[in-house]
Amino acid sequence: MALFGVSLLTLFSLLLIALFPSLCFAADPSVFYDLRLSYITASPLGVPQQVIAVNGKFPGPLINSTTNDNVNVNVHNDLDENLLMTWSGIQMRRDSWQDGVLGTNCPIHPKRNWTYQFQMKDQIGSFFYFPSLNFQRASGGFGPIIINNRVIIAIPFAQPDGDITITIGDWYIQNHTALRSALDAGKDLGMPDGVLINGKGPYRYNNTLVPDGIDYESIQVDPGKTYRIRVHNVGISTSLNFRIQNHFLLLAETEGYYTTQQNFTSLDIHVGQSYSFLVTMDQNASSDYYIVASARFVNESLWQRVTGVAVLRYSNSKGPATGPLPDPPNDVYDKSWSMNQALSIRQNVSASGARPNPQGSFHYGQINVTQTYVIKTVPPEIINGTLRTTLNGISFVNPDTPIRLADKYNVTGAYKLDFPDQPLNRTPRVDRSVINATYKGFIEIIFQNNDTVMQSFHVDGYSFFMVGMGTDEWTVDSRSRYNKWDAISRSTTQVFPGGWTAVLISLDNVGVWNIRTENLDRWYLGQETYMKIINPQENGATEMGRPDNVLYCGALQYLAKDQNNSAGSVLRGNSNLLFILLVAFFALINISS
Repeated sequence: MALFGVSLLTLFSLLLIALFPSLCFAADPSVFYDLRLSYITASPLGVPQQVIAVNGKFPGPLINSTTNDNVNVNVHNDLDENLLMTWSGIQMRRDSWQDGVLGTNCPIHPKRNWTYQFQMKDQIGSFFYFPSLNFQRASGGFGPIIINNRVIIAIPFAQPDGDITITIGDWYIQNHTALRSALDAGKDLGMPDGVLINGKGPYRYNNTLVPDGIDYESIQVDPGKTYRIRVHNVGISTSLNFRIQNHFLLLAETEGYYTTQQNFTSLDIHVGQSYSFLVTMDQNASSDYYIVASARFVNESLWQRVTGVAVLRYSNSKGPATGPLPDPPNDVYDKSWSMNQALSIRQNVSASGARPNPQGSFHYGQINVTQTYVIKTVPPEIINGTLRTTLNGISFVNPDTPIRLADKYNVTGAYKLDFPDQPLNRTPRVDRSVINATYKGFIEIIFQNNDTVMQSFHVDGYSFFMVGMGTDEWTVDSRSRYNKWDAISRSTTQVFPGGWTAVLISLDNVGVWNIRTENLDRWYLGQETYMKIINPQENGATEMGRPDNVLYCGALQYLAKDQNNSAGSVLRGNSNLLFILLVAFFALINISS
């Protein structure tokens, strides 16, 4: 059968040729998720409160994927305010359009939905997602992400008998809107009301500190088996010490990189950080065992109730957990123990990660640094009559039009490429200053924390080498203490109050990438910026183009389309496209015959 003298088979062949780039991208498998964020009433600390659930669950469901999977997540906003979801530690290679922060995306309006489409390109490991706007993470909306190794690449330890995810985090009985209002009024949030483990309050280990009737987390295990336990600090601002009574934590991976394996009795996990441990159930199960996440670097006599307690229950357990909790580190006024622990975490340079080549094959210590940025934080201060936080004296205000969208449509004045590479002696200001970074550069960032609290810093789009930290003011002489061989790669690092942390980053991922504190109060008040990295020889092949379902806002609001239709847009990397074309092919054969 022919149409205008051209066979249908020829037309189909031409269609295949036209779609060849999409089909090549679609060679990797696709996974699909729907995440619906809504308010529910829960009582994690015994008091009914409004929390943000995902698909009716708190915390949200697991996003389970494998290296190089194309992930499509249709996010439904059933909240009463704008929403964006971000994917902490997922690098979004060449595709900052999917990053889910205000510098890269317009928000999803209430009662609307939007589909994120990204690839887990060359990554493995343990991560989490959360809402990035309006202090919403303080009410929930978070959930775990796992990127499994491909079967052709062995993991550097025996296959565990099971996989367990644990989220920990400080928690307030007030919801995020009340906490946000307190910050807007210039108030400090004060001591949290507790710590949640997997969205639940503490086991009643102490009748005075823990009221009756609180639902607690109980994790079931079998004796003699080894489990991979992935732990994420999804909290607001509190560093937590994680431990399991009478069990060693064999550290295996942190935020996508395998570590040298070493046993810990407890580990400090700071806000935004993720770890996975191998834990063998080698005890006699005379009773259940405590799982504890307790506040760090605080007066523990005052913060006793800011302790999360769950239960590890063997299938042959002989009774409930009783007695005192396992002791925390006794160093509230001495940061050296915690810092030495952090510095002891090293990369397994011989293990393969997402690729078959060893993780240590990138010899970062032999590369010349092309640019150094010293980024300093100080305690919150009044700017223009409002309490704000700053990086290098700049309190960031997100642009009305996302940065790359403004670039593509030549929107002027949306932001400035003038973020200083060191603190300047000038009056603090509110601004939209962005780092103008160089593609293929190799930069050194010093996070200098002159604030009074422990902070975590995160860089979107990248993992960095955490090469050093100290408790003093950084100087060029501090470089002599850098680890230039097997420093851990990760995307979130702690910075001790009064101290510094140095990281090295190879700038091979084009786009616009958020640099922020993970402490929600400091982030909300302005402690962030962006790093813009553009290939000067851009020919359309380096950076992904804006998605077909892109949302418009700010100066481009006039281009906005009905967001209800956005979920039905063409999915980049959708491997079902090949299936549809094959169905069409056979239909054409039937017609022609």
